[in-house]
Amino acid sequence: MASRRELGSWLEPQRPQSGAPAAYPGERLGRPAEGPRSLASFGRRLVALAVDWGIALLIAGGLLRNVHLGQFGPLLVLLVENVVLVGTAGATVGHRLLGMRVEALDGSAPGPVKALVRSVLLCLAIPPLVWDADHRGLHDRWAATLVART
Repeated sequence: MASRRELGSWLEPQRPQSGAPAAYPGERLGRPAEGPRSLASFGRRLVALAVDWGIALLIAGGLLRNVHLGQFGPLLVLLVENVVLVGTAGATVGHRLLGMRVEALDGSAPGPVKALVRSVLLCLAIPPLVWDADHRGLHDRWAATLVART
């Protein structure tokens, strides 16, 4: 696992220990350039989020119609969906459909605490849009997670 010093600040260009620029996102994290265990692209993660958002809208608008969650109902459903599914299975429905999973930096399951931190930050909307050279949003950096291809 990379040390905090090797990971650097999210504002700094990410470079391997040799000082040369990383050849591809995930290289400095010991991930392959393509295939299983490589980092998922921004587009793939965005489509997965759209799938999960659609599911949250259906649940909040259909199944929970009489619960009066207000205008934040779909966001609350998305939060619960992410915490439960990422914390237990390592992936949401959208992640599974697009061949991805959320992992801790060492490749292990994220667990409930990291899933909660990641999910709350995801629902704030801005952290996922600010990402580093490894294509990890602030929500993944602060939760010490990444989204890898399966």
